[in-house]
Parts: sequence; structure tokens; C-alpha cells
Amino acid sequence: MAEISKDLRLAKRLLEEAKLVAIPTETVYGLAGNALNPLAVASIFETKKRPSFDPLIIHVSDLSKVETYVTDFPAPLRKLAEVFWPGPLTLLLPKSSQIPDLVTSGLDRVAIRVPNHPLTLELLTSLDFPLAAPSANPFGYISPTLPVHVAAHLGDKIPLILDGGPCEVGLESTIVGLEDDKITVYRLGGLEIDVIEAVVGKVSIKDHSSSNPQAPGLLESHYAPSTPFVLGNLEELIPQYIQIGVPFAVLSFCKNWESVSNSKQLILSEKGDLKEAAANLFSHMRKLDELKVEVILAELMPDFGLGKAINDRLNRASVKS
Repeated sequence: MAEISKDLRLAKRLLEEAKLVAIPTETVYGLAGNALNPLAVASIFETKKRPSFDPLIIHVSDLSKVETYVTDFPAPLRKLAEVFWPGPLTLLLPKSSQIPDLVTSGLDRVAIRVPNHPLTLELLTSLDFPLAAPSANPFGYISPTLPVHVAAHLGDKIPLILDGGPCEVGLESTIVGLEDDKITVYRLGGLEIDVIEAVVGKVSIKDHSSSNPQAPGLLESHYAPSTPFVLGNLEELIPQYIQIGVPFAVLSFCKNWESVSNSKQLILSEKGDLKEAAANLFSHMRKLDELKVEVILAELMPDFGLGKAINDRLNRASVKS
């Protein structure tokens, strides 16, 4: 089983040997390998059982490291990097020949970011290569926000999980690039649209559903529990499932449902705080998935700020229900 520790020297050695290490970020835990080593990158895909047409995000320690791995850094995207890095922002930039095609799934742009976590930043600073690091979970399943989440599914497949505690943001990064010279958001995430627009003006938001994504994490069915996940109006769904006698659990935004046992429901934020709801989303989904009920009932969040990104994850988790 994987060791769970804060041992940066061990993490560095393992990564230099082309092995994989789970790393903490402010968004979710990542399954990291040397982004410049095709064997390490292939191991990421194999360990996650991730389709090779779904590109990866690479992580660097600071803005100055980006130039080595890209051929161009358009001014609007650089401005976003200067304001929001380190942080939950990923930029799509034209890749240099140093980046293996496997990282980008053959596409001509690489997804790159500077994560905002002191342990991982210290690790990245000690390395002479960037880290490719998708979420540290089996492909399509709920992203991990605690070391134990990683251990539960990948603990027998990797040697080390760096223990950085709970992820503060709890949602994957927002992915931004240029399309037809317009700032385009390819994936909603932990950086809200309104704060991006405050820096660069109005942005275009791309439809996420794709079987051949232009950026990481854009497949239609993703972030899903193994239990069927039904999204809708809880005031209607709860009585319906009580009536038909199907065992269920409830994931709500801020309301406690008196008709449902407390052991079968979790509230994302009792005070209605979208930031708290985002931080709790994946861990609460995991807890409900472990109850072995037949269905999980959930509701959409208010559709603004981080609510947009949470709703994106909820919609994709419910696709196969």
C-alpha cells in the first residue's frame, strides 16, 4: 500500500525514477508523474484507466517556468496568470516540442498551471521537470480531496501519497484559452467567471460535452459515483422515492429534509455558502456512495459564482443515471 507522508525527498526521488506520486493541490489531489517522460505519462493513463484521448494538465512551480514548455504566451492569458497564479486556473497554450504528444493527446496546446499548495510548490521547485497530474482517482470517478480518498482506490498502485491535508477549493481548476482571439473558458472550475471577467472582460464559455475533448476533464460523463445519481427537484424526488420504496440518500445544498434519516443525507453548506459547498462536494459524494443505497438524489446549486462549476460536476455525475 502507498505510504501517506509529507516526505518531499522521497517524492522527488520517486518522480525522478519515473514513478507516480499523489500530490495535494488547492483543487483536488493529483496523480503526478514526470511530464517530459513518455513512460511516466503512459503510467498515469494506465493507472487511472484514463482514455489516451483525454489530455493532461502539467504543473510548474511559477510563471517563469512556463516559457520553456510553450511557443507563445498571448498577453491576455499572461495577464490572467499574473493575477491568479498560483491558483485554480489552467491555461491552454501552444506547446513546445519538449512536451510529449501523449500529454496533450496529440493536440497542439498544452494545459498548464501553478498550483496553490505549499507542499507541492516546494516539490515542484526541487524538480527540473514539470508534473503531469490529473486527479488521483480511477477515471470517471469522484475526484479525491483527502489522502484517504486516493488510498481507497489507488493505494495499491502507487508508492506514495503526499499528505497535504484537505483540499481548500475542492473543485478542479478553471481552464481558459484563446479561440478565434476570444478568451474562452473550456472548463468551469474553482476560479469564478466573474473574477476572470474583471481582469480581461467578457469571456465565452464552451459547451463541456465532448467525446474528443480539446482540454482536460471535458468528457460528458465524469466525476460520477458508482451509485446511480439523480439530479432534480428534491421536493419532488424525495416523496417519489419514498413512495416507490427504493433505498436512497440525499445530497442537498443547504436544507435538512425531515423525511430523510440524518444518516442518509448530507448538506453541502448549511449557511448556503457556495465556497463551502464546493469544498465539500466530492467528499460528500464519496460518503453517500459508500452507503450502498440504490440511488443518490441531488439538487442543483444557485447558478452563479462557484455554483456554475458545482452544477457542471453534478450534471456530469448524473449523466449515466
